[in-house]
Amino acid sequence: MSLQVVLRAGRAVRGRLPLSSVCHGARAVHGAALRSTGRRSLLVAAGAAVTAGLVAGYGHLQRADMASVDHGEDLDRRVAAFMAPPVTELERLRRSGGDMKTRMELLIMETQAEVCRALEEADGGAGFTVDRWQRTEGGGGVSCVLQDGNVFEKAGVNVSVVYGYLSEESIQQMRSRGKDLKTKDGKLPFCAMGVSSVIHPKNPHVPTIHFNYRYFEIEEADGNKQWWFGGGTDLTPTYLNLEDVVHFHQTLREACDQHNPGFYPKFKKWCDDYFFIKHRGERRGVGGIFFDDLDSLSKDKLFQFVKSCAKAVVPCYVPIVNKHKNDSFSPEEKMWQQLRRGRYVEFNLVYDRGTKFGLATPGSRIESILMSLPLTARWEYMHVPPPESREAEILNVLREPKDWVH
Repeated sequence: MSLQVVLRAGRAVRGRLPLSSVCHGARAVHGAALRSTGRRSLLVAAGAAVTAGLVAGYGHLQRADMASVDHGEDLDRRVAAFMAPPVTELERLRRSGGDMKTRMELLIMETQAEVCRALEEADGGAGFTVDRWQRTEGGGGVSCVLQDGNVFEKAGVNVSVVYGYLSEESIQQMRSRGKDLKTKDGKLPFCAMGVSSVIHPKNPHVPTIHFNYRYFEIEEADGNKQWWFGGGTDLTPTYLNLEDVVHFHQTLREACDQHNPGFYPKFKKWCDDYFFIKHRGERRGVGGIFFDDLDSLSKDKLFQFVKSCAKAVVPCYVPIVNKHKNDSFSPEEKMWQQLRRGRYVEFNLVYDRGTKFGLATPGSRIESILMSLPLTARWEYMHVPPPESREAEILNVLREPKDWVH
């Protein structure tokens, strides 16, 4: 059975009317991971199998991306695999096949479908609710959320394609990152699109993952256009499993190395620095890659890099899920997971750049922005884990980032 058929299967009758035209104008005994060669081989094999399946199933999508998408049959075939119709009208996508906004919208829709199908299979129970929405100020999106499944407590994979005028707060945020932006009467037209996801599992031995890949364009008062890519993928385990973390980082490094051997070390450090909870003195997780304002190469080269990173999400994570989703756990381990989720919430609400941008953008869909928050979390006054415990072990890693793959 082809991946196309698999992706279509189970897609209940959903609204197929296009939105208005927009935007185109782990668990192991302490230290056992070092000794578990057999389990590591299984994890690598599982990752390779997932990768092979994606390569085989999505080969036609990759070939279609290299060709002009105004070949109606190719575009129709790609769109049929999505969780919902694209945000932009199909005819507009056909007419603008070579435009980066079109290519990026198709990529993020494909990524959403790929991740959702893989997570539904791993969960084996719940399916994603698909919510298509419009933004009055311009644009719209597709939010896919799975709640209270067999494996995942809450899993969200969102696509947004929005345009309009940046708020003054957003302009100031960008200027603080060194961007020289020329406004006219205080206004700055923009177009932004991306796919973002946070997956919160039930089992404390299955880590949380976050990923986001996006493209941004603005048009200054003098007609000059600025553009850039941003994104990344990072892992937040409740307990340290060295084998899992190495697999995760190795998969991302391989995706980066296809384009530039300097990308992984640069973006790995950027990730460690970005996901730092200053008031706690610790990172949110064990890192991954993170980048923003990326415009140093051609659009096409950077797009291909972003595409490789997006395609690495399933093979870097789903084998870890399948490895640990049936692990037993104690009430104490579940409580520690809840405490670590509290830290996740703190970072997202206090520091996260995407959350701040979303909340500062007029007409933003708050439900989609706050989808990243878990269903449950916990805060305890002055909680300190015992020394030499597995809880203390992960804290030490979060305070001092490690080099996982060299």
